[in-house]
Amino acid sequence: MAGARTDGATAEKAGGVLSYFTRHRTAASFLMVVMLALGLVAATKIRSQFFPDVVVDTVTVTVAWDGAGPEELDRSVVALLDPALQGVEGVTGSTAVSKDNSTTITLSFGPGWDMARATEDVKAAVEGVRSLPDTTEEPVVRRGVWKDKVTEVVIWGDIAPDQIAQIGDDFVARAFRAGITRTTITGVAAPQIGVAVPETARVRQDISLKEVADAIAREIDTRPAGDVAGGGARLRAGTETRSADEIRDLVVRTNPDGSQLYLRNLGTVTVTASDAERAYYMEGLPAVLIRVDRTAEGDAIGMEATVRALAAELEPKLPAGVQVALINARAQDITDQ
Repeated sequence: MAGARTDGATAEKAGGVLSYFTRHRTAASFLMVVMLALGLVAATKIRSQFFPDVVVDTVTVTVAWDGAGPEELDRSVVALLDPALQGVEGVTGSTAVSKDNSTTITLSFGPGWDMARATEDVKAAVEGVRSLPDTTEEPVVRRGVWKDKVTEVVIWGDIAPDQIAQIGDDFVARAFRAGITRTTITGVAAPQIGVAVPETARVRQDISLKEVADAIAREIDTRPAGDVAGGGARLRAGTETRSADEIRDLVVRTNPDGSQLYLRNLGTVTVTASDAERAYYMEGLPAVLIRVDRTAEGDAIGMEATVRALAAELEPKLPAGVQVALINARAQDITDQ
């Protein structure tokens, strides 16, 4: 009897809903309008991407060791750091990649983990390892940033590389103001004069690398970069400065007997690009490449539309012979999919 009463109550309830729509002929239409409205609102909030986002939170630890090979780095650095890093709370896995002069350990954390806390925990674990080789540089701990490429913008033309670079910087600034916050710019930069001073020459002349840098700072017109790269004894003299021949003839020191020590007596002076390993050209002309990425919350189609509008706005303002274009854009692929 109880089961019969329950079935009857359920049928009566269902019948009540159906009878309500029967008695009120506009109720069904009103419900449909509400559902369509909610669907339209939800559609505006759907993000577009090529593949579903698989966001893995990471922290990287990079250690530079000038002159060390991959095997030595694995044996003397990774083998010491990895056990301590594996003990950090929240770590789900780790990978290490070693190459000449540096190694990078990447730690993965579980979904929803507090990455600010994780980064501090990793720093504490690294500081607790005190047996790294003396000649290694200070480990660098960075919180990983998930990103997905939206498009790339290339700007090229028959003008000086530093002018192309400036246009690229301006475009990145415009994009940031428009809400595009993840951009990476690479390409041809203005030439730089590099000075390499071997250690043997410094010992022979009884002079330090700092003294050489100070002498260049006193003599050249531009402010020196003053970068000293470990044991490589390499510094950058600057960009907008004299010719390489004039730099070679700089007086580094005047000896007590009146003789002068010239830079050419210590090392070599060469003219290189500031990013010599990555030079970009488009149609044989200097270019800069700007990569635009989105975060896990970003909409690829909307971001590409914004970037395309910025490029169209920039094009009429470019110097004669300079062009801008979007390449490797993914919005059409997403739309087709």
